[in-house]
Amino acid sequence: MRSHSRVISYVGCLTQMSAFLTFACMDDVLLTVMAYDQFVAICHPLHYQVIMNLHFCVFLVLVSFLVSFLDSLLHNLSISQLTSFNSTQIVNFFCNPSQLLILACSDTFTNNIITCFILTLFGFIPISGIFFSYYKITCSILRVPSSGGKYKACSICGSRLSMVCLFYGIGLGVYIDSALSHSPRNSAVASVMHTVVTPTLNPFIYSLRNRDIKSALQG
Repeated sequence: MRSHSRVISYVGCLTQMSAFLTFACMDDVLLTVMAYDQFVAICHPLHYQVIMNLHFCVFLVLVSFLVSFLDSLLHNLSISQLTSFNSTQIVNFFCNPSQLLILACSDTFTNNIITCFILTLFGFIPISGIFFSYYKITCSILRVPSSGGKYKACSICGSRLSMVCLFYGIGLGVYIDSALSHSPRNSAVASVMHTVVTPTLNPFIYSLRNRDIKSALQG
């Protein structure tokens, strides 16, 4: 930081990539856990305290961490199989697995298959769980007779659903841009949106349920 050096070692690159993938995957899994939490709270309110007890919540957090660590480990094992690169310059501000695959000289067919498998396993399954949870939540909200009850349920789900759309929307954009575009500027902007803008907006979106914040915005 002090030297403003843009050079990073191979081990440092893998370490940076591991940290990024671990936290990104943990965010992914925790969004799924939060969707399940809301599903239980709205669809099975009388059983909420029994189902979402302290031990089960701790178990879900531990599973989230282990799944994230496994995702990072699989990506690292895949990248570590690459023996040579046609360039040492990464067109990004951090080590991205997709960027390293683009720079690889060796055959990346196997690595691409592994990457697709990882994205399917750690991407499609959580997204399916989230959509299923919110589908059930929507069905339960539509059965609520009072408009006040519907508004309260929608206000509770709105902030988390906004974060789900923001997280997956920008994340999908980053991967599509990395795969199709060769513009360093576009890749850097997409990465900044995913790693900086999304976490920054988290507390703001969640605080929209606060009455003081709402009154200040409306005033």
